[in-house]
Amino acid sequence: MLTVLLLLWPVAAALLLHFFKGRAARVPALGAALVEFALAAYAALTFNANHSGQFSYNLNWIPSAGIQFAVGMDGLSLLLVLLTAVLVPVILLSAFRRNFENESVFYALVLFMQTGLIGVFTAQDAFLFYFMWEVALIPIYFLAGVWGGVNRARVTFKFFLYTIIGSLFMLAGFVYLYFQTGPSADGLSAHNSALTSFYALNLPAETQMWVFWLIFAAFAVKMPIFPFHTWQPDTYTEAPAPATMLLSGIMLKMGIYGCMRWLLPVVPMGVDYWQNLVLILAIIGIIYGAIIAIRQQDVKRLIAYSSLSHVGLMIAGVFSLTQMGLQGASIQMLAHGVNVVGMFFIADAIERRTGTRNIADLGGLTRKAPVLTVCFLVLLLGTVALPLTNGFVGEFLLLAGVYQYNAWMGAVAGVTIILGAVYLLRMFQRVMLGPDSSFTESFTDLTGAELALLVPLIVLVFWIGLFPNTFLHLSEGSVLNILNEVVKR
Repeated sequence: MLTVLLLLWPVAAALLLHFFKGRAARVPALGAALVEFALAAYAALTFNANHSGQFSYNLNWIPSAGIQFAVGMDGLSLLLVLLTAVLVPVILLSAFRRNFENESVFYALVLFMQTGLIGVFTAQDAFLFYFMWEVALIPIYFLAGVWGGVNRARVTFKFFLYTIIGSLFMLAGFVYLYFQTGPSADGLSAHNSALTSFYALNLPAETQMWVFWLIFAAFAVKMPIFPFHTWQPDTYTEAPAPATMLLSGIMLKMGIYGCMRWLLPVVPMGVDYWQNLVLILAIIGIIYGAIIAIRQQDVKRLIAYSSLSHVGLMIAGVFSLTQMGLQGASIQMLAHGVNVVGMFFIADAIERRTGTRNIADLGGLTRKAPVLTVCFLVLLLGTVALPLTNGFVGEFLLLAGVYQYNAWMGAVAGVTIILGAVYLLRMFQRVMLGPDSSFTESFTDLTGAELALLVPLIVLVFWIGLFPNTFLHLSEGSVLNILNEVVKR
């Protein structure tokens, strides 16, 4: 029942926010998110890494069709539930820095989205997974489309079009797989959509080759992977900062998680056939995202392209089909979420104080804001994978996994570390250490509330970097189970 409570609590809280108007909705929204974090923390503390499928709950949702409301958590699910539960309070706190129209609706949408995200990470039924996938999409569409920048209508429509088309392909794939399954456990339906039933399918290789693209289409857009990425930079830039944090910090992990949970074990021969192509696209994305990031003058767009580059490495690690690659992707999803949310928050803090995100207009912030400088530098070094920070462990395992599959691909993918250092340190030098600008004359340092928001993220930067086995131990069993499903078929 704990998983069900994790799903229902944000929905109940979001509905209750209807009774709060304006700024009065802030505290109840944050309180609800903190309760959700407490539930996730309890799940982590009581979780047994040697057993899978814990905190499970099954309910015959549509018995005549063999569709169940089936949820549960293994180590991989738990990592992403924890990431969601940690980041949503941080994102809500960041939203307090700005005034939004209809704040109760804004915060309610964030909580609704939290339910969709956790539903994706815990669903054990294909159609429940698809349902939660769409539940997570609807709130972010309104968050970006209503509270976004001047070009929000065009940009949000493009984002929605990409994601809904990808989702429909996934639905078509799931429907096909559903009709290949046997009777439901209760015998009320000729077919069922349980995850375990999809794993048990033994489809011909030719079938798996095209079913692969039906399912992968949705994940490719959501991550995104080159060339399905064109919606990302504009959406990240035009969306309000909290929505950008949700998109980059948590939502893109839906695609990577989907590949690990639903793609690799269900159509392993399709994965084997298209493996080289996906790896090539991922590596192109790594290099392309980094090179475009070097050319950016807008801080927010630079971080967006940086995210594209880092996600490319995670995809490459997943499709290396090695234990190190999948373990690296698991912990890097956690590290990337922490780092990118912190980076976008700092970008928003700078924009609120100066009215600009243009790197050329900024400079000399270190002399005005030493505390901000330290926080920015820690998150930046985590992003460039400095040893002893959270980014190092994941990138090392990812590169080792890709290298284990193909040495040349591993060598090219490793360029991401060099290019990442180039564009991020260049930005830091110009914004924080460059000559004073007229935009930064009255710049002020972080407030106590802003520092309180960043401190948990900085703690995680060092916790994951210094004690990675805390998190790798959680996902190890899940990764081995996924690889066993792939190998045995």
